[in-house]
Amino acid sequence: MSQLIPAAKPIIGEEEREAVDKVLRSGMLAQGSEVAAFEEEFGRALVAGRPCVAVNSGTSGMHLGLLASGVGPGDEVIVPSLTFAATANCVALTGATPVFVDIEPEHFCLDPVAVEAAVTERTVGIMPVHLYGHPANMTALGEIARRCGLKVFEDAAQAHGAGWQGEPVGSFGEFAMFSLYPTKNMTSGEGGMVATADPDIERRMRLLRNQGMLRQYENELVGLNNRMTDVHAAIGRVQLTKLAGWTKQRQENAAFLDANLRGVTVPTVARGATHVYHQYTIRVPGDRDRFAAALRAEHGVGCGVYYPTPTHRLPSFRLDLDLPHTEEAARGVISLPVHPSLSTDDLDRIVTAVEIVAKACA
Repeated sequence: MSQLIPAAKPIIGEEEREAVDKVLRSGMLAQGSEVAAFEEEFGRALVAGRPCVAVNSGTSGMHLGLLASGVGPGDEVIVPSLTFAATANCVALTGATPVFVDIEPEHFCLDPVAVEAAVTERTVGIMPVHLYGHPANMTALGEIARRCGLKVFEDAAQAHGAGWQGEPVGSFGEFAMFSLYPTKNMTSGEGGMVATADPDIERRMRLLRNQGMLRQYENELVGLNNRMTDVHAAIGRVQLTKLAGWTKQRQENAAFLDANLRGVTVPTVARGATHVYHQYTIRVPGDRDRFAAALRAEHGVGCGVYYPTPTHRLPSFRLDLDLPHTEEAARGVISLPVHPSLSTDDLDRIVTAVEIVAKACA
């Protein structure tokens, strides 16, 4: 069997190494000038100039964003269940309650109809996840939020550069969180970035990430240590300059798979949406786990399952809910390699392998 095609492959080049070495030689390693520059550059490049706050992880960014927005005990925030557990965890960690609703099956994002049906007098916000790099329907969700007096908190962890109706994700809500984990479309090694147009949220986030202080020993509130280091920011700044090219390559790889895969259901893109393909997620016939195992073991094609257990059924929440589209997706999807490091031969191998396995599993 040929060498395994990895499902994801972080790209770290000499420019990133040189940027890290420069920081190490400076002796200034903690949050400093590199972080400030990264925040400014990220905002200008990806979120229409919105101010950005860098933190040590995407989860930290979402948690601090919610705290800075005033979310807390007694509140409810509507979230999808087909997502990584961090989405709901961040709501729960504020003392608020995550309310799980179903997705729309075409694009795996929050179903606006289900969202509106779940609004109660305790609901304070809606948290759409731009899953797999496809934007949620921000038009419909924004209308619900305005009509019901709710806030919108964007989980854009997987959606760097995605867009909706000509506007970038991250420019719609009270705040938006982007993850910079190694497997994301760009990375800082580890970290997160939060964009917000609300100066009060921005200031409170800057306080919360740094023990509640903007100036040393002048603690204004009880905070945390969620700072990003200059080492991580230096990596992120270099990665940001490469993101547009990597995104274009992901989209071209996805277009090739769209045109050539047989026997499976390829992802669809909503009208007016810009998909950045953090994951290329397909629906497969027959037993999904058998399908994925055959791709890996028999054909050397790596793949991932995102996510095999809906968040509401995890032991941490364990709720008995009727979310049929969520359950169906959790049972039947896999994500194929789509990253920029794929060669033409890799793409051909993926297509051939999927066709063979689909025939065997049908």
